[in-house]
Amino acid sequence: MKKKLLLISPVASKSLMGKDFYFRLPTLGLLKVAALTPSDWDIRILDEKVEEVDLNADVDLVGITAMTPAVNRGYEIADAFRARGIKVVMGGMHPSKMPDEALAHADSVVIGEAEGLWPGVLKDAEEDRLKSRYQQPDFPDLANLNNADWDLYKDKNYLPVHFVETTRGCPHDCEFCSVTNSFGGKARNRPAADVEAELKALTPFDGRFILRNVVFFVDDNIISNKAYAREMLARIKSYNLKWVGQTSVNIIHNDEILALMRDSGCMGLLIGFETLSAGNLSNVGKSFNHPDTYIDVIKKVHDYGIGVNGSFVFGLDNDDEGVFDRTLEFVNKAKLDVCYFSILTPYPGTVLYDQLHKEGRIFDYDWDNYTTSRVVYEPKMMTPDQLLRGYYSALESAYSFSSIFKRLWGLKTKKNFFWPMNFGFRQSVKESIKRI
Repeated sequence: MKKKLLLISPVASKSLMGKDFYFRLPTLGLLKVAALTPSDWDIRILDEKVEEVDLNADVDLVGITAMTPAVNRGYEIADAFRARGIKVVMGGMHPSKMPDEALAHADSVVIGEAEGLWPGVLKDAEEDRLKSRYQQPDFPDLANLNNADWDLYKDKNYLPVHFVETTRGCPHDCEFCSVTNSFGGKARNRPAADVEAELKALTPFDGRFILRNVVFFVDDNIISNKAYAREMLARIKSYNLKWVGQTSVNIIHNDEILALMRDSGCMGLLIGFETLSAGNLSNVGKSFNHPDTYIDVIKKVHDYGIGVNGSFVFGLDNDDEGVFDRTLEFVNKAKLDVCYFSILTPYPGTVLYDQLHKEGRIFDYDWDNYTTSRVVYEPKMMTPDQLLRGYYSALESAYSFSSIFKRLWGLKTKKNFFWPMNFGFRQSVKESIKRI
């Protein structure tokens, strides 16, 4: 008889991207864990942002993944299952950075990436000899990984989009980001042939008025290895995809890759501009960004028919109360297809966290508030309340009808993608403001 494994993604109740988020997006992490699971286990994945957690479920083992703003809820769920005598394994970004904390609520913690570890964890669970910690000495090879089984997400009412990973690691060790610390300072690439095979195996979505072959490449920077990017994009040109991904401002120097992106179906790229202040960029280790080139970057990407989702962080040490108006003026002038604002948040495992903790500037250690839409530290040039109010005012203004029309009118990017996205963000912002 098969053992029953329940994998859970808890919801971040205070996050802009929690249950109220207009776009219900799937999570790739647990699908990848499921793909590592031996066939003698029966697997169910439960995502709390789209379904309720049954704390009385008949299961043999529970696995819980958690980012920082959802980890307290993850601990609650873990405690409830353990009270019934069911073993719980935790993993994900926060438990990996705070394993001692997580072990107060879980029987075991998988630190870092699960590849090469997870089958052994399950074997130990079957034999009732779980270790408290599992961690690899090196970063795992990404070749020959099993593809995600998207049937596990059937009938969960997610948006019609598949998530695919091609690369892990980042050479840019930005102080507010934990990617380099977690996944290494060098890009590790899946073989392009493996990525192509996974894309070829995906089943197009059914339904009227939807884009059938939408893929989100979850890589932190899809051009981190340019030779690999060229090979991978050339391979997928014939698959009629409509895809989005993330990249850096350095895309401006790569016309060949931009052409391959366009020809392979790229609809949009998320670019972390972060701030219009060169001083701020230098302070956080992202001096390869140059604000005086941002307009050129956006125009270049637009010239290839590709939209730009510009990401900005408020609350950096050189930010005063004028940062919100300056950023809004830029967003409209640059005609960004989408903009994403966040409040600087010192996540455990980052240089920023260590620095602000050492300086005594963190005043809130309630992980529920680490959503990038709350203030948990003392800014230098404004009060926490000024930062919070300015952030929400900027969000509301950026997704006003006038801003949406000003930004999108006349662009030659995908109207049936970016217009609905903006109105969806507008609705999510309205719901988030109610919770202030």
